[in-house]
Amino acid sequence: QVQLVESGGGYVQFGGSLRLSCVASGFTLENYAIGWFRQAPGKKREGVSCISNDDTWQADSAKGRFTISRDNAKNMVFLQMNNLKPEDTAVYYCGTVGMTSRWCVEYDWWGQGTQVTVSS
Repeated sequence: QVQLVESGGGYVQFGGSLRLSCVASGFTLENYAIGWFRQAPGKKREGVSCISNDDTWQADSAKGRFTISRDNAKNMVFLQMNNLKPEDTAVYYCGTVGMTSRWCVEYDWWGQGTQVTVSS
């Protein structure tokens, strides 16, 4: 059974940091590109950062503040988020994606999400 489980969300103040984790099971992570997407209340889900074994993609809003990484041996993907802003408040999801360095799109498998709230 395919499963992706996010963790690491929480409540932080403006300028704070969080590290999100995504653990995958039921499939071999190293064979897939994985992305972090987010959805704020009343808004569409948007891509944040994606990673394959060869490349990464980041939204403009994430550049310079967020870093995506992966540990295939542990079947995990991480998102280090620094200098957080209130506009980063959203539910963050990890899932399988199609990507290049210039774009990233959602594919089939997604987790349930973890809430990130940034206060001003």
